Parts: sequence; C-alpha cells; structure tokens
Amino acid sequence: MGIMKFTKVVLQNLFRKPATRMYPVSKRAYFANTRGHIAIEIESCIYCGICVKKCPTHAISIDKGTKCWSIERLKCIQCNSCVETCPKKCLTMENAYTPPVTGSVEDLKESFHA
Repeated sequence: MGIMKFTKVVLQNLFRKPATRMYPVSKRAYFANTRGHIAIEIESCIYCGICVKKCPTHAISIDKGTKCWSIERLKCIQCNSCVETCPKKCLTMENAYTPPVTGSVEDLKESFHA
C-alpha cells in the first residue's frame, strides 16, 4: 500500500508547477524592511568609533591612523545598532543580501582624503 501512495505523489509532482523558484534565473524581490548588509559612505565617516562600541559581535573595527574601516561579514548579525548610533549617518543597511561565502570575509574601506 505504501508503494501506491508514493507512486501517486511522484506522478502528481511530475505534472505540477514547482513549489520553489529557480533561483539564479528568477530572483525574489526584497521587502522594504529587509536587513541585508551594512554599507558605508567612507567619505563622510569621522572615525569616531561609536559603531565599534555598539556592535554586539565586535564585527566592526576602525584604524584612525590609516583611516580604515572594516567589517567581518560572517560576524555581523545585521542588528542595525551601528547604523542607528552613527552620528554622521554614513552607515546604512542595504536592501540586498551579502553573497554566500565559504570562509571569513572582511570588507576593508579606506578613505583617500586627508
């Protein structure tokens, strides 16, 4: 009896529309309040370090001497704390996800103005 039920389900699924999207071909539209990943407008950053102090996972680091801002993408939990506390509002939450990775990824942004 179990084989008959299994065969019925297989045949039904053969002629039915797929339940999932064909991901690389048809991408899903993001919702308006999707928390994707952190982006920075490095030209307006004053390197105050408030975002570093507010990050609960210590994913953000700043080097004031060389004017470098970096974030470890696998540590970031997209909690939006750094974006809310930035006094210059140079941090934003992008409405797109970070691409999948297999190892540790650190995004490094350097300022080129003196």
